[in-house]
Amino acid sequence: MMPAIYGEITNLFVKPKHGLAMMERDAIAIASGSGIDGDINTNPISPRQILVAKYEDLQSFSIQPSELRENIVVRGIDRQLLTSGTVLKTMDGAAMRLTFHCEPCKRIAHLVDSLKCIEGKRGMLAVAIANGVLKVGDRLYIEPNVFPPLSEIPYERFLDFVAKIPAGKVVTYRQIVSGIGVLDGHFRAIPNYLKKAAIAGYPVHRILDSGLFDGSC
Repeated sequence: MMPAIYGEITNLFVKPKHGLAMMERDAIAIASGSGIDGDINTNPISPRQILVAKYEDLQSFSIQPSELRENIVVRGIDRQLLTSGTVLKTMDGAAMRLTFHCEPCKRIAHLVDSLKCIEGKRGMLAVAIANGVLKVGDRLYIEPNVFPPLSEIPYERFLDFVAKIPAGKVVTYRQIVSGIGVLDGHFRAIPNYLKKAAIAGYPVHRILDSGLFDGSC
């Protein structure tokens, strides 16, 4: 039975390429395991395929929809329900799993007095878990605590990611950065993560330096 707790989609956006503005849509298609069709953040291993922001938070900061680079704006959902592991789904079955909060970054610094004041209010990241189309005006139903929560701490997500690398397989730094949902600037932290994880007994020999570290953010 469809749960009775829900909010309403007020805006939808897609970012087709880096350097382009967010493009507003009346409807977007999501694909399980990859994200929003036509969006730059489509990635099968990333926990940050989709960004969901609260309409009420945008209003409280006098921020216009899309300025936080969000894909979906929802109205009428209590913040306490937007937690990692919760599922948002439409009546037609399109569904997303919330992963963790999107961290404030310098790209939105001009919108607020300080980045600290918007911590926890930029929105929740999510991954698509069931195919479907989301439309402006759709109800998004909430199913809390369907999945185990992901940590807000990148190093803890790193440990979880490494522990799940199958024996006989290897991954690159680039795959780690994508898989734990951090920005490219986090490449700098990977060598230190490896040292700490090796001491703790994690299978770090399954990780290869991809040679893509350039120190950029």
